[in-house]
Amino acid sequence: MPPDARANMSTTIVLMRHGETAWNRERRIMGDLDIPLTDLGRSQCVAAAGLLETFGVDRIVTSTMVRAVESASIVAERLALPVSSDDRMVEVRFGAQWQGKTYEEVGRDPVYQAFALDPVANATPGGETAGLVQQRGLEALADAQPGECVLFVTHGDLIRTLLCHFLATPLSEFRRLRTDNGGLSAVAIGAGKPEVKFLNVLADQERVRSHTHWSGRA
Repeated sequence: MPPDARANMSTTIVLMRHGETAWNRERRIMGDLDIPLTDLGRSQCVAAAGLLETFGVDRIVTSTMVRAVESASIVAERLALPVSSDDRMVEVRFGAQWQGKTYEEVGRDPVYQAFALDPVANATPGGETAGLVQQRGLEALADAQPGECVLFVTHGDLIRTLLCHFLATPLSEFRRLRTDNGGLSAVAIGAGKPEVKFLNVLADQERVRSHTHWSGRA
C-alpha cells in the first residue's frame, strides 16, 4: 500500500489488562512491583488470545512489568507476533507506602483518601498523579502508525486514564470504568474525534455471567 494512502487510514488501539495475579485476588496494591500471573491469569490470557486472533493485530507492545510481559507473551505465541516493551505503559507508581497493602488498609490513610477524592490534584507516594499517568500512556500510544492495529498489554489504572481521554470523561472519575484482568478495550483514531469501539470485553464467558463481575463486589 502506498505510504500516502496508509497515512489517511485510522489507527486501531487495543488495550488489554494483564491476567490475574494472586495480589489481584487479595485486593493488594501492586503498582510497579513485579508479581507473576496465577494459573487462572494465564488461562485468561489464552482465552483473550483466541478472541484477538480475529482482530488483525499487527504487533504487540507491553508494559515492562512481569505480569504484563507474561500476558503479552501468551498472546504473542498464539498470534505469532513480535513483542516490544515500553516503560511508559507500567502501572501507577504507588510507592512503598501503599504497595503491598490491601485497599482496605490504605483506605485508612488520609493521603490515600485525598488521592481517591482527587487523583488529578493529589499524587501517590510514588509521585504520580492520574494526569501524569495518562500523559505517559498517551505518549506511548502515539507511536502507533496510521493503518496499524496495535495491542498494548498494560494495567488497570493506566487503561482507565486512557479511556477517560478517549471518552472525553473527567479524569477524576477514572475509577468508574471497570477493567477486568484479561479485559479488552479498543479505540479507532483517525480524522476527527477518536471512536471507542468497545470496553472491557472478556473472552471467557463464564466471567461475563458471574455475579461478582457486574455487582461491584470484586
